[in-house]
Amino acid sequence: DDTNIFAKILRGEIPCQKVDECDHTLSFNDISPQAPTHILVIPKGSYIDMADFAANGSAEEQAAFLAAIGRVADQAGLAEGGYRIISNIGKNGHQEVPHLHMHILGGEPIGPMRAR
Repeated sequence: DDTNIFAKILRGEIPCQKVDECDHTLSFNDISPQAPTHILVIPKGSYIDMADFAANGSAEEQAAFLAAIGRVADQAGLAEGGYRIISNIGKNGHQEVPHLHMHILGGEPIGPMRAR
């Protein structure tokens, strides 16, 4: 889907507060943060979700994506205190944008995985 918000950000049609970038990834602050630190990490390739990325992303892209998550968390000062990474996948996972993205949340205790 070349019309989704992340595709538009990658093309420069919509601005973002860039945190990190490499040949294969772009990381930026979420426009509606759910924690004091809320950064999105996206691959530059058009992958829908983790299953698509695992099946079709090159080893270089996959390694760069994982490295970006660690690098961004470290740069944001989250490594010592801890953080959560989340990827919402599909309808039941509440994925709103059909482009693979990881949320990095931190800066405070994030709480349980789900309210019970």
